[in-house]
Amino acid sequence: MEFAERLKKLGSENAFNVLGNVMELREQGRDIVSFCIGEPDFNTPENIKKAAFDALNKNMTHYGPCGGLPVFKRTIADYISRTRKVNVDEKNVCISAGAKAIIYYTIHALLNPGDEAIYPNPGYPTYESVINFVEGRAVPLPLLESKEFSFDVNTLKKLVTKKTKLIIINTPQNPTGGVLSKEDLNAIADIAISNNIFVLSDEIYSRILYEDEFNSIISIPGMAQRTILVDGFSKAYAMTGWRLGFGIANKELTGELANLENNCVACTTTFNQFAGIEALTGPQDSVDAMVREYKDRRDLIVDLLNDIKGISCLKPKGSFYVFPNVTKACRNLGLKDSEELQDYLLYDHGVAVLARTSFGEKNKDETEEYIRISYATSKENIREGLKRIKKAVEK
Repeated sequence: MEFAERLKKLGSENAFNVLGNVMELREQGRDIVSFCIGEPDFNTPENIKKAAFDALNKNMTHYGPCGGLPVFKRTIADYISRTRKVNVDEKNVCISAGAKAIIYYTIHALLNPGDEAIYPNPGYPTYESVINFVEGRAVPLPLLESKEFSFDVNTLKKLVTKKTKLIIINTPQNPTGGVLSKEDLNAIADIAISNNIFVLSDEIYSRILYEDEFNSIISIPGMAQRTILVDGFSKAYAMTGWRLGFGIANKELTGELANLENNCVACTTTFNQFAGIEALTGPQDSVDAMVREYKDRRDLIVDLLNDIKGISCLKPKGSFYVFPNVTKACRNLGLKDSEELQDYLLYDHGVAVLARTSFGEKNKDETEEYIRISYATSKENIREGLKRIKKAVEK
């Protein structure tokens, strides 16, 4: 059977492939500790679920306008105006079926074939995948362990050409847990403004931050008109299965994003949007409690990783991932790279992690090996999983 050629350019998210392997092994009776998927192990808070039930009981089950219900858009506009200290109104908001959709729509809206988009590497694999899918040129910006997984400003400047239409940033980051500083954001803003480039700022982990306050590039003077802010409800409110996200952009671009939403899914589920209103305007105790628990887990897993011979791990400032350096561990075990380590840990020792290459091909001159571990799981699982990794690596 023949399919469209463009499908060959479309990548995938390997976390779900590994999760499939985990499920298959468990069906065979294997005991697997899984660190592969980036999903909160908490349930959606009761007040949010109740808001959805109430909306269902009021028959909020019909079509809504593409781009979102006005009352929800106003709620989001108020939230972003308050948290990012920038003036946003409902016409700057596009509601979507998950935050990932805004990434997809933005890249389609801004890139013609041959246009360049700079994206963080290692990074969320959807960026590179969709850039390639629209026949753009994906230009990786190396994130460096030596800079706590930030980037070199001079490198970014050298990557910009006349064909550069978009810079993608993600803070706090998946997979590294790194956070871009104010200085980093100002440098990106200077480059974007002077070269007339849009910036897509993926801020899905903005509420999961352990140090200082969250900084958004949209808050920098001159950036509101050229920033597409992406956020949603999956991570902070444990609503991954609800598929509810949003984008903030200038009014002209927001209209194009809504039109893409129209052509793709028509509109976001109506009763979900009332759950989103409750999430943003109701009690925030659940978010605060989750972040406190994640911080405890972070401290635990970093200490345990750094106690394993051949592994070193920086302490992430946000998200719920660690990105340990496993170069020496691979060498000691006679493994070629982190992909072989991923398979060795899963099939021989019952622990699921993700290799560095799940988050983009290695950058030029990159020699170190890494794995991503999600600590969105219980402390009991963390202790058991790290005990298995230690045994596997130090055999």
